[in-house]
Amino acid sequence: MLHMRGGVVAAALVVVTVTGCQGADVPAGGSPSGSSAPAAGDGRAVSPLDNPDGTKPGLAAITSDADRAKARALIGKVATKGRGPKTGYDRDEFGYAWMDSAPGGIPFSHNGCDSRNDLLKRDGQNVRFRSGSDCVVVSMTLHDPYTAKTIDWTKSRAATVQIDHVMPLSYDWQMGASRWTKGKREDIANDPLNLIPVDGPTNGAKGDSGPAAWLPPDKRIRCSYAVRFAQVSLKYELPVTASDKRMMLEQCGG
Repeated sequence: MLHMRGGVVAAALVVVTVTGCQGADVPAGGSPSGSSAPAAGDGRAVSPLDNPDGTKPGLAAITSDADRAKARALIGKVATKGRGPKTGYDRDEFGYAWMDSAPGGIPFSHNGCDSRNDLLKRDGQNVRFRSGSDCVVVSMTLHDPYTAKTIDWTKSRAATVQIDHVMPLSYDWQMGASRWTKGKREDIANDPLNLIPVDGPTNGAKGDSGPAAWLPPDKRIRCSYAVRFAQVSLKYELPVTASDKRMMLEQCGG
């Protein structure tokens, strides 16, 4: 699970390496559009309630009473169990990062672009690609939902932006993914529903924590984060711990 963080980094950067692509930077065309209340000043960000497959950008705040009730209902469907041992966990058990060949038909897979670049394109603004490529992102602006900071990112400093696995892969392993097929593990590791580009240091601080131990610093986004955690849990039929579920409900007024 790759993550990141930084302050309001005006000149933050990230390295995205793709073999065989070189040349000058070129501006991207249009950016994907979104809806719902913005977070971190990003008017494109979409509420997770309106983005059940993770293909739309960002993670907008859930603010209305009606939507928070929907959020609690969704989180209420999540199963619970104790967290198992980490024995045998290795990142490679979920495939190499960041593959384009996850077998389960997840969005963006087999499109000729690795999942990391897919996510940078999905959430970034003012995206620029390497010359001759419509895949390799070399610079962009990211409105980080976890900290509400704006990060100006380029390829020269990879750690400024990391891709967060909302349900961390080690957590997945301990909650049942150790018994999955390799293909299913590759799916959850590359599913856009489970991936958000964020501030690198913030992501590093999260580690493999569940919601009871770690939540995004920006309190406005915590209900949305809980919903996204629940969406991944439900899609992959992975339980969470009882304490994590209680914390998720609490973030949405439960």
